[in-house]
Amino acid sequence: MFRGATKVTLDAKGRMVIPTRYREELMQRAQGKLIFTVDRDQCLLLYPLPEWEQIERKLMSLPSMNAQARKLQRLMVGHATDVELDGHGRVLVPPELREFASLEQRGMLIGQGNRFELWDETRWNGRRDLWLSSDDSGVDLPSELESLSL
Repeated sequence: MFRGATKVTLDAKGRMVIPTRYREELMQRAQGKLIFTVDRDQCLLLYPLPEWEQIERKLMSLPSMNAQARKLQRLMVGHATDVELDGHGRVLVPPELREFASLEQRGMLIGQGNRFELWDETRWNGRRDLWLSSDDSGVDLPSELESLSL
């Protein structure tokens, strides 16, 4: 499980160092092979290859005549990019994906269980603050969350 929020820096070539605490697991689970793709929130998703392959199979099994399914396939599969951990624990964030997520130098790597989200640090801080300050008391929870205790 990947969890936690970590500040990361992208170098001039767009390489990001994966925090040490995740590297061994990424090597064991995926031999250092990862997939970057886009997310609707204008951040990037980073999956270990075996996790991505499961997601990709599910996405591609959706009905191709469904407009929402096609949009999701085009965005997520269409932008999926293979990357690999180098000997220094870095991955190259592709230029097109850096542009999409407005990533320049400072980012936030957010563990999300089976994947990571990579955000521009300023965008992450703004969204996080918005989520924390929003009053969701009138919003109905999905049935799956109604019994959740934290």
